[in-house]
Amino acid sequence: MVDLLQPTHLAVIFFLFGILLIPTIFYILTLQHALEKCAPSSRTLAPGMVWLLLVPLVNMVWHFIVVTGTAQTLANEFRRRSLPSPEPLPGQSIGMAMCICSACRIVPIIGLLAILPYLVLWIIYWVKIAEYSRSLSVLPQPVLPAAAS
Repeated sequence: MVDLLQPTHLAVIFFLFGILLIPTIFYILTLQHALEKCAPSSRTLAPGMVWLLLVPLVNMVWHFIVVTGTAQTLANEFRRRSLPSPEPLPGQSIGMAMCICSACRIVPIIGLLAILPYLVLWIIYWVKIAEYSRSLSVLPQPVLPAAAS
């Protein structure tokens, strides 16, 4: 039997964990930046709350909430800026498919089949959110009338 507590094994495990954690952190930063570009009045999810995706097991449920909240926030922001929304709820359909595949990963056998679709959908969702975020950076904020004193 292999002893996983040997220093070399632990070093390999931590290295692999770190390698997998790096893209996840960049993904979460993308989500956070997209939410930060939206006016507080448009937000249905606080930007900092996306970091709960790093909590094991909680992230499987929280990801559904993040996808729904991000989609609604983006839709609200496009509407606030009087811009045509690319979708009624931007990114939600791909995001929900990704979350479902993620949840399927805990089911024996099916989980093995769900890993590849999950990764593909995760990348597609990440790219979509990054595109929406870039479009919010380029597009002007609406000019609000000055408050009367």
